[in-house]
Amino acid sequence: MPNVTALAPKTRSHPSETGGAAGEPGPDTTGAQIRERSEALFRRMQMLSPGSPRHRTLRNEIVELNLNLAAVVCNRYRRRPDLREDLRQVAVVGLIKAVDGYRPGRGNGFLAYAMPTISGEVKRYFRDHTWQLHVRRGEQELFLAVVKARDELGAALGRDPSDQDIAERLGISEEQVRKGIALGDAHRITSLDRTLRPDAPDTAHAVHGGEDPALELTENLVALRPLIAQLPARDRQILALRFCDDMTQSEIGEVVGLSQMHVSRLLTRTCARLRDGLMAG
Repeated sequence: MPNVTALAPKTRSHPSETGGAAGEPGPDTTGAQIRERSEALFRRMQMLSPGSPRHRTLRNEIVELNLNLAAVVCNRYRRRPDLREDLRQVAVVGLIKAVDGYRPGRGNGFLAYAMPTISGEVKRYFRDHTWQLHVRRGEQELFLAVVKARDELGAALGRDPSDQDIAERLGISEEQVRKGIALGDAHRITSLDRTLRPDAPDTAHAVHGGEDPALELTENLVALRPLIAQLPARDRQILALRFCDDMTQSEIGEVVGLSQMHVSRLLTRTCARLRDGLMAG
């Protein structure tokens, strides 16, 4: 991560250069005043040689004056507190790039130029550095769009937005919204050996369950399929009622019109036939 402090050290310009004290704006400074001061500083900086002491001083003052733009972009990702410091630095780097690339008198002003530049820098950081699993760029952009819409809607509605709210905001389906949210799992891979709660020793690996005993039957079930197909229809029906529908012998007898004893004999004979077929195979 670039050293933002080194890129934009805090400096204080001479009052005559800016019409007042340098640095971050005071609490009474309006957005319009910040934009006006920034444009004036840009015009002064344009007349200086890049890299000269005065040029660097004005450049750093513009960065400090507009740090709120970096904060606005970072606030869109406030649900990622684990990345707060990284995102702040990335956003400031984007602001510095915007200051270096902006030309006064072109376009719709510095604000219109800086916000996409800062946002683009943050999105590139997400794309290139925060995905621990491989995710295609289109899916990454879907995740970022869903997160942004969710945060903006949450602030506007005063509640957590539903999938439908987000889908309507982005013009996509609710299924795509759910997919975008699920993609967030690719950002971080957590260990199965981590404890789930500070007050409990259980790990994620433990609660994922053990080996299913029924897995041992899979090979036998595959081998039984052709043998079952060779049975008479009534025997196949009785097997299905017993082992698929989990009926008792009495219930099976009522379905097929036989006594419980007769059903028991048929099941014993059929199972023995299948067992012999497996042994012979």
